[in-house]
Amino acid sequence: MAIMLRPFSAGIFLVLSMVSALGQTLPRASSAQELHSRVRLLSGGPMGESWLAGIEIALDSGFKTYWRNPGDSGLPPRFDWTGSKNLAGVDIRWPAPSRHEDAAGVAHTYSHKVVLPLLVRAARAGKPVELALSIEYGICRDICIPAHAELSLALPGGGEDRAAIEAALAKVPRPQALGEPAELSVLSAKALAGDKPGLTVAVRAPMGATPALFAEGPENWYVSTSPPDGENRFTVTVDEKPKGASGPVPLLLTLVAGDKAVETKVSLDGGGPPR
Repeated sequence: MAIMLRPFSAGIFLVLSMVSALGQTLPRASSAQELHSRVRLLSGGPMGESWLAGIEIALDSGFKTYWRNPGDSGLPPRFDWTGSKNLAGVDIRWPAPSRHEDAAGVAHTYSHKVVLPLLVRAARAGKPVELALSIEYGICRDICIPAHAELSLALPGGGEDRAAIEAALAKVPRPQALGEPAELSVLSAKALAGDKPGLTVAVRAPMGATPALFAEGPENWYVSTSPPDGENRFTVTVDEKPKGASGPVPLLLTLVAGDKAVETKVSLDGGGPPR
């Protein structure tokens, strides 16, 4: 599902003049030390007809980086695999993020260290793959800045990082139907009263856990989610949408509570003005 992100404020980011300085072509290695962070490619060995790999971003204390949908402000990771050899495709899996709220708004983040698992498909099955990755990602404490690294990795490799990659795979939200009778579940998604597009979403979460809900819409749709009320209900509202758009519009809801996460597809009536 394509996500259109809000433009980031010049007051929050040191913008694109830094990207050109950081983004110059550098010799590739499997790891690189960047601004307040270290990024490296991980080798996990074969997984079915694919190779298992990962991107690890380790952050200095107090810093954070961003999920595929960064929220109100932030810079999501961007990946360029140009230069790879025998590569048919890379499927990136996203562990569940955390919800971080401050004066800049709500951000969807990772802190300390995150591993993004990769399922790598070879163009010629059974032959080695040489990954060449150019990655841009945001790091933020008080001021957020873009970082850039050039990495390479030969697969299959020794699979020495498989345990770390599999641990990250366990944190990837699993697909789940609406109303599934599970400990963690999106129970219902009902249209908001009135003519404004949005949903009231009721969820079930484990006893004592505070759930977080992340909503993603199609390209050019900006969707926000409130914190839960006392009955584990969220309000999903459409802040901006394409002119003349009408429903139904697909939304992907990611529900997180503790170390558990699920994702559920729902439909939104796209009619009515945004708030």
